[in-house]
Amino acid sequence: MKSSVEKLNDTRVKMTVEVPFEELTNEIDQAYKTIAASVNIPGFRKGKAPRKLIDARFGRGPVLEQVVNDALPSRYEAAIAENQLVPLGQPKLDLTKIEDGDVIEFTAEVDVRPDITLPDFTEVSVQVPALGDEEEAVNKELDRLRERFAELTDVDEPVAEDNFVTIDIKAVDAEGNPVDDLAADALSYQVGSKDLMDGLDDAIIGKNKGDEVTFTENDNTITVTINAVKHRTLPEVDEDFVQLASEFDTVDELRADLREQAVAYLKNEQAGAIRDAVLDKVLADTPFEVPAGMVDEQAHAALHQIFGELAHDEDFMNRVLEAQNSSMEQFMAESKQHAEKDLRVQIFLDVLAEQEKPEVSQQELTEHIVFTARSYNMSPEEFMSQVTKGNQLGALFANITRGKALAAALCRVNVTDETGATIDPKEYFAPEAAEEAEAAESTEDATDNA
Repeated sequence: MKSSVEKLNDTRVKMTVEVPFEELTNEIDQAYKTIAASVNIPGFRKGKAPRKLIDARFGRGPVLEQVVNDALPSRYEAAIAENQLVPLGQPKLDLTKIEDGDVIEFTAEVDVRPDITLPDFTEVSVQVPALGDEEEAVNKELDRLRERFAELTDVDEPVAEDNFVTIDIKAVDAEGNPVDDLAADALSYQVGSKDLMDGLDDAIIGKNKGDEVTFTENDNTITVTINAVKHRTLPEVDEDFVQLASEFDTVDELRADLREQAVAYLKNEQAGAIRDAVLDKVLADTPFEVPAGMVDEQAHAALHQIFGELAHDEDFMNRVLEAQNSSMEQFMAESKQHAEKDLRVQIFLDVLAEQEKPEVSQQELTEHIVFTARSYNMSPEEFMSQVTKGNQLGALFANITRGKALAAALCRVNVTDETGATIDPKEYFAPEAAEEAEAAESTEDATDNA
């Protein structure tokens, strides 16, 4: 077999592959066996008809077609390996020559991974925010817990920031047609949360129960009726509250537990900042192209997913985008930006993994499966069933490999915080630290879901 490569651009090549017939003996034998087993020829048992009779009866065409179908995939893979290419996506195969008894020639156009020169991570320096304040984080978590047990009391006062209101909402478009997607009855809303539409807070702050206000949002006229104004009262932090809201008996015990969670959260947050800063820097310093077709494919996949979540209602999707001061063109442009960044990270980490050559143990694979399944609110068995059905086990393994390779590289970078203090990245990314971080994140998820 002979192959040659024509570089179409930095991320796409065209291979020309010639396969002599003497290398196709197995495929030719199998083609005759397949045809003989699928036809009935008088005087011969099924599968026993001789080659000459098959050629005389059906011609050489079906045999050659079968040979080509069987030979091209394996010869394509062999040519890829021979030329040390890393394909990204499926090839476009074209049969360009078939001379019976002599040679088969085909071409394959395919996106390939660009050449990347990795940086020396010992020379990479980044600065990240200092570790957050523990006491502030503890008090924030304590306030979140208090908010879960807060009492709402009706008040005869003007609407103010942080009040809860019960409202009815009606909306019409510029032509006076009702906009049902924006309508609601007896809706509870926390003033200042910005959870609903722009302009709502400004319209209702200072108004009273029974008032009706009107404002404009994205060419829609919104009418809001205030049915109730409520004040939120947070419980005092005492032993009664602690025993009601947690598994602990005393305030000190609760605060100690919240402090442990807060420290783990703050360290995890700083680890994420280090990871993001390093990736941003090395990617900025390592220019390479990403196949345009892959970017388009991933961007359209994001559109398809969101479109499916909206029941394939194009009008509704356009209204959602309009409510976000966006458009389909802007959405696709942003999707392509995100896709290109994601693909650059993935390609870079794949090259890094080839350099670092991390080993993934069965235990690490199992732990990753359990952790990932939990993030999707699935059992490990359900998650693995989905992975197997989608033939995604290789992708799952690759994700672990990329993560381990990045962690190894991060241990070699130079990190300081905004005060100038040196941070040892090994505290976050050495194998034992990564295990502790994953355990802390699992605890945090469990707490959030409680």
